Amino acid sequence: MKYIFVTGGVVSSLGKGLAAASLGTLLERRGLRVVLQKLDPYLNVDPGTMNPFQHGEVYVLADGAETDLDLGHYERFTNCVLTRSNNLTSGQVYETVLAKERRGDYLGKTVQVIPHITDEIKGRIRELGETSGSDIVITEIGGTTGDIEGLPFLEAIRQFILEVGPENAIIMHVTLVPFIKAAGELKTKPTQQSVAKLREIGLQPQVLICRTEMPLDKEVRQKLSLYCNVPMDAVIEAGDVEHTIYESPLNLQAEGLDSTVCRILRLDTPQPDMTDWSKFVQRVIAPKKRVKVAIVGKYIELQDAYKSIYESLTHAGASHDCGIDLVLVDAEDIEQEGADKYLRGVAGVLVPGGFGDRGVEGKIAAVRYSRESRTPFLGLCLGMQVATIEFARHVCGLEAANSTEFDPATPYPVICILEEQKDVTEKGASMRLGTCPTALGKNTLAHQVYGKSLIMERHRHRYEFNMSYREIMEKRGFVIAGTSPEGDLVELVELSNHPWFIACQYHPEFQSKPNSPHPLFKGFISACLAHED
Repeated sequence: MKYIFVTGGVVSSLGKGLAAASLGTLLERRGLRVVLQKLDPYLNVDPGTMNPFQHGEVYVLADGAETDLDLGHYERFTNCVLTRSNNLTSGQVYETVLAKERRGDYLGKTVQVIPHITDEIKGRIRELGETSGSDIVITEIGGTTGDIEGLPFLEAIRQFILEVGPENAIIMHVTLVPFIKAAGELKTKPTQQSVAKLREIGLQPQVLICRTEMPLDKEVRQKLSLYCNVPMDAVIEAGDVEHTIYESPLNLQAEGLDSTVCRILRLDTPQPDMTDWSKFVQRVIAPKKRVKVAIVGKYIELQDAYKSIYESLTHAGASHDCGIDLVLVDAEDIEQEGADKYLRGVAGVLVPGGFGDRGVEGKIAAVRYSRESRTPFLGLCLGMQVATIEFARHVCGLEAANSTEFDPATPYPVICILEEQKDVTEKGASMRLGTCPTALGKNTLAHQVYGKSLIMERHRHRYEFNMSYREIMEKRGFVIAGTSPEGDLVELVELSNHPWFIACQYHPEFQSKPNSPHPLFKGFISACLAHED
C-alpha cells in the first residue's frame, strides 16, 4: 500500500482537492486502484449544518454521509465510490475519542492529543487503506499549513510515515508562487516559508505543486528546488486552467507529475491513456453549438454552492458537443422584478435545492414562467417542491398552497414534513440521506430518459409531496412519474402537456461524471437544444 498526503500552504483555496483528484485520474489511467480521502480540521462533525455561503455545497455520498465538496471532485475525476470513511473531521475525531474515554477504553489514562487524537487519525487512514482494496490512498488535509487546528493531523501524518516507511508514503505540497506586478517577477519566498513550517513539524514534501499565474522558468524552479529540498523534476507548475477544471489532469501530466510520483514510490506502471479524457476536454473547450440555461437559486453569489450542478451541466453539454452559457439568477430578484425580465430568451430553467423560505416565491415564479412559456424545466429537491406548489396554486386553484416548511398554517399543505422527521430535534445528519430506489412509471418521460424502470439516486431532504393532493393534481395534468417502490413517497414528477418538464426530490448531480453524464441532465440539455431550434 502506498500513501500520498496532499497539504496546502501560504493561502487557502489553492485547489488541493482538484490536485488530488487530478493525480487520482492519472494514476487510475496507469492501471492503479486509487481511493481518496479528505481530512478536515474544523470541529463540526460534518458540513451538513454549515451555511452554503461559508462552505459551499454539501456533497452527499451513497451511504448518506454529508461531506466536503472536494469529495465531489474525487468521485467525478476517478472511479471511486466513496463512503463516510473517506471524510474525517476534527469533530468526528474528538467525538470518537471522548466516547471511548467515557466507556473506559483508555483504562483511566490521561487522554491527550498525542497519542490518543493522533492514533485515531492514523487509524482512520490505515483502515481505509486496508478495506478499500486499493493500491494507493490519496489523503488531502484541509486548511493551510500553520493553522493551529490542523496541527494534530500533520503530527499524525508524521507518525504514520514513520510507521509505514518513507518509501511507501510521500507528501505533495500545494503552494502559491505569486507574481508581483510592480517587481515584474515571481516570488518564491512564500513557498519557502510554507515548506519551512512543514519541516519544523517534521514533514519534508517530496513534490511541490506550484499554483502560479505566470510560467515557472528554469531559474525559479532551481530556486524552489534548492531552498525547499525538492528535486527539480518534482517542482510542478500548476497554472490557472484556461477553460475548464478538467484540463488539470492533462496539464499536470504534461508537467510529469504522475511519472515523478511513480518514480518516488517505486511503481512500475505504463503511461496513462488520456485519449477519451482529452476528447471530452476538447468538446468543453470548443463545442459546435451553445445553449443558454438559467439557474434560479438562493446562493448564486457563491460559485461553490451549486458546484455539482454546474459540473453536471458541463458533462451533459459535452455529450451533445454543446457549450453551456449559464445565466445565474437570484430568486429574490425575480420576486422584486418578475421572471420575464431574467428568463426571457433562455433555452432552459433549472431550480436547485435549498432550505428556508428566502427566495422561494421567486423560485415559484420561475417555475410558472417555465410552465406557461413551455420552456424546458429541471427541478432538483426544493425545485420539485416549488414546482408542486406552483401547479397547485395556478392550475388546481389552491391559491394558498404551500409547504409546511414555509407556512405551517397553510390550508393546502401540498408539501409536508416526512412522517419519520416529525419528532427529529437534532439537525445534524438527521434528514433522509443517501441512496434510495425509485420506481418509474413505464409511460413517462422519466422512463424514456432513464431507459429503465428502477433507478438509484441520492437524497437529502425532510419534506415530501403530500399524497392527500395526488388525485386533484393528477386530474389537471400533474404526473407522478416516480415513487418509492412501496408507492408512498413521490420522487419524481412531470407535466403531461409540456414538452420537457421534470422535477425530482433527489439530487442527480451527485452521480454525473465527465464521460458519463447523468441521464436527467443529458435529457434536459437535449430538450434545451430542441427548444432553442
